[in-house]
Amino acid sequence: MPLNQYVYFALSSERTTAKEMAAVLGIEPDETTVRASRLAEPSMPVCHRRKIVCRAPGLRVDEQVAQILDRLRPQVGRIAELARQLAQEGEGDSAVLQVVRYSTMAQRAWGFRDPRSSRPTFRRRVHAHRP
Repeated sequence: MPLNQYVYFALSSERTTAKEMAAVLGIEPDETTVRASRLAEPSMPVCHRRKIVCRAPGLRVDEQVAQILDRLRPQVGRIAELARQLAQEGEGDSAVLQVVRYSTMAQRAWGFRDPRSSRPTFRRRVHAHRP
């Protein structure tokens, strides 16, 4: 089964918006989410998030991580300070380096979204068998 992968570094907060984080860091994010932009109660997504992403195909995970770190390195002091501030604001992880591996075949079969697209792929209904 073919696998795809991407790597991202994210800063998250329940209070500080992605735009405010970008102003502090001086680095524009590749992707952002806005708290409660999909659903107000309960809040979905649960936090504001800004991501620096590497989706370059054909690279090994360590090469994708290196690309992310190269982009972050000039602002490492500001990132560390902001991460500490965000951690004091709320619960959970405020800074994350994440490796995502996924199968496009499995996603299509189960109706998950392609992470590069806002549109759902094929949807499949699963019915529970009742005796």
